[in-house]
Amino acid sequence: MITSLSIENFALIEKLNIDFSNGFSIITGETGAGKSILLGALGLVLGKRADLTSLKNKEEKCIVEANFAIGKYNLKSFFEANDLDYEDETIIRREILPSGKSRAFINDSPVNLQQLQDLSFYLIDVHSQHQTMELSEEEFQFRILDSIANNYDLLSEFQLVLKTYRSSKSSLDSKKSHYSALLKEKDYNEFLYQELESANLKPGELEEMELQYQSLNNVEFIKESLDKLLSIANEDEFGILKSLKEFKALLQKNAGFSAEFESLSDRTNSILIEFDDIVKELNRESELVFNDPEKLETINNKLQLIYNLQKKHNVLTVEELIGIRDNLENKVVSVSSLEEEITALENGLTEQEIQLDAIAAIITQNRSEAIPNLSDKLIEILNLLGMPNVRFKIEIEPAANYQNNGKDNLQFLFSANKGTNFGLLKKVASGGEMSRIMLAVKSILSQYSKLPTIIFDEIDTGVSGEIANKMGEIMRDMSKDMQVFAITHLPQIAAKGTIHYKVFKTVVGENTVSELKLLNNEERINEIAEMLSGKDISDSAMNHAKALLN
Repeated sequence: MITSLSIENFALIEKLNIDFSNGFSIITGETGAGKSILLGALGLVLGKRADLTSLKNKEEKCIVEANFAIGKYNLKSFFEANDLDYEDETIIRREILPSGKSRAFINDSPVNLQQLQDLSFYLIDVHSQHQTMELSEEEFQFRILDSIANNYDLLSEFQLVLKTYRSSKSSLDSKKSHYSALLKEKDYNEFLYQELESANLKPGELEEMELQYQSLNNVEFIKESLDKLLSIANEDEFGILKSLKEFKALLQKNAGFSAEFESLSDRTNSILIEFDDIVKELNRESELVFNDPEKLETINNKLQLIYNLQKKHNVLTVEELIGIRDNLENKVVSVSSLEEEITALENGLTEQEIQLDAIAAIITQNRSEAIPNLSDKLIEILNLLGMPNVRFKIEIEPAANYQNNGKDNLQFLFSANKGTNFGLLKKVASGGEMSRIMLAVKSILSQYSKLPTIIFDEIDTGVSGEIANKMGEIMRDMSKDMQVFAITHLPQIAAKGTIHYKVFKTVVGENTVSELKLLNNEERINEIAEMLSGKDISDSAMNHAKALLN
């Protein structure tokens, strides 16, 4: 429960510190006195977004701090999961800086707004007039029914499986779409792949074959050149080899006369050895050179095949063709691979659907069993609230698809008077009836939830007199199990509280500020009397106020 609230520099509040206790607390005040400001400040520590308009003094930061006693509510696991220090007396602080930046802390540990919102789910239910309209929404109606049916553990399990199921289904849809696209190109891709695969391409072979082609295509010219070279080298009378040998022999005769001649003789000998080796190599090449039309045709055909493939695929090298071939192979292989993956996913989805259907069936059964209990409790409370002929018709029908909370559709129909047909709440219930139904719902839920605190913000809209008196009694009964606040304009409800706070505005210098005050017995009598008769309090109003409080 919330034990204290401290507010600085927020809207019309300069500085406010207030302590709260358990039980049934009343907050009253004139319209515009600042009740909504209190809720706005509390909303900040519960994770609502804020902006600079929240600051009373734009040059100073706004600080809202709330203390919560949470020792009885088994929240240690939440703090561990969020890596936060747990304290039975937990402090939540929110700061809004003049720059517009916002900071939040739980027990002095910095947190983000999502963490505040997650924690607030376990701390306070702030019921506003807007939330009364949620009563006609299917999601809220399911939350009511599931609380009575004690379905929350089952719903958590269902949602975990559903998350996996939706992820698998999304993956399956994606793979099926990809598979469909591949199928359209499958035959063409297979043709292209086979064409490249049959070409038996090897890196670097194009350059090598182009050289071989040049050699084979010019074999006569090469043979003629080699023969002429060998003739020049080996001719008996004027051949280069004979001349070099004579040159060497003559120079060698002078080698003994000086080191220079000896060096020249050695160099000439080296030339002779190298040239002799060249001639032998030319002889071997000459023997290998012969006309081979079949090989020439084979090489020419392979070259033309490569050239055609290069032109077809708009590339310049064999290596690029090999890359295209490998990519096409992957596409061809991936078709059969995708078929296997799709089959596996479909089998997995079938198993998950079986699991989801089994959990959903138990959820549905629990809901069906809870409907009479919920209907009877609502009717019982609403009879006390001046609706003696109220009836509810709550029906569950199978849904075509999985919902986040099972596989049901819910019809929550209502009739307030004898002889009238059932209709949707939002269409047939008046504002006062909606307020009473919502209070009945909250009263029932308080018996099933472990929520520490609930704040009713003018839930008494559209009611008065004895009905308001009964509403006050119901909220007072709720406060036996939880901390209850009621912001109200009705004296009948205000008189039922165990503690009474008043919100009022005062003028300090040139500024208007909102303040919150805990009323003593005498002040409380005056406040309720004023709610009964206005500023000019009559004796009868005072007596009526005392009677209500008594």
